[in-house]
Amino acid sequence: MASLRDIETRIKSTKKTSQITKAMQMVSASKLTRAEQNAKAFVPYMEKIQEVVGSIAAGTSDSGHPMLTSRPVKKTGYVVITSDRGLVGGYNANILRVAKRAIESRHKSKDEVMIIAIGRKGFEFFNRMGFNVVESLIGLSDHPTFGEIKEIANRAVGMFTEGVYDEVYLYYNHFVSAISSEATEKKLLPLTDITSAPTASYEFEPSGEAILEVLLPQYAESLIFGAVLDGKASEHASSMTAMQTATDNASELIDSLTLSFNRARQAAITQEITEIVGGVAALE
Repeated sequence: MASLRDIETRIKSTKKTSQITKAMQMVSASKLTRAEQNAKAFVPYMEKIQEVVGSIAAGTSDSGHPMLTSRPVKKTGYVVITSDRGLVGGYNANILRVAKRAIESRHKSKDEVMIIAIGRKGFEFFNRMGFNVVESLIGLSDHPTFGEIKEIANRAVGMFTEGVYDEVYLYYNHFVSAISSEATEKKLLPLTDITSAPTASYEFEPSGEAILEVLLPQYAESLIFGAVLDGKASEHASSMTAMQTATDNASELIDSLTLSFNRARQAAITQEITEIVGGVAALE
């Protein structure tokens, strides 16, 4: 049985831990507010650029642009977005599990797979599993800008147009609410789902084909950036929830330890009284 001093030490250490997790919860909640605003603010831009690209693609006689054309798949690229740090609950485990299952269902050999890892946890996971991680980005800020991911996004799109791989899938955690996120798979390239009938009429100069050459890569890169913003909101939400759970567990443990401490102290006092009474009785 633990001594009174041992129990008291555990109570003090647990209280300190609780203070740390409470502070981390508040920090994550503050980061979440801004990250959620960033993700939502990017949606109108994505919707408009998709509308414009769809309008051009639908009205362009030359539909053979490589980013719009499916081809036989020999190799597949996977852009997987995770966090750099832990203490985010199941945020990383969920997306890595979904990505790994998809890879295993599509491929018989790891030679058919090329990983672009955004986030340390994904980079370490796929390296450990023996996959070919061709590009990685570690150390994104809590509120990333497009400049931070432009190079890796450009490289991910460029390797498709160069024929290094024949299709690209994007994996990230979609932010639903402060307590919920969804591990999401999106086919990034080829862009086969944007050539629907246009909702608006546009006139293009110099030509639709020339504009597509510039706009399609930017659109694909924007999809990656949008997923990064969405993932960051989910990351901060998961961190906030994890720290809140840790704080609640610490509080429950403190209550349990305090009860044990009081019982042990009461037993010790009762034992002392019994010994005193016994000693007095022996002297009479």
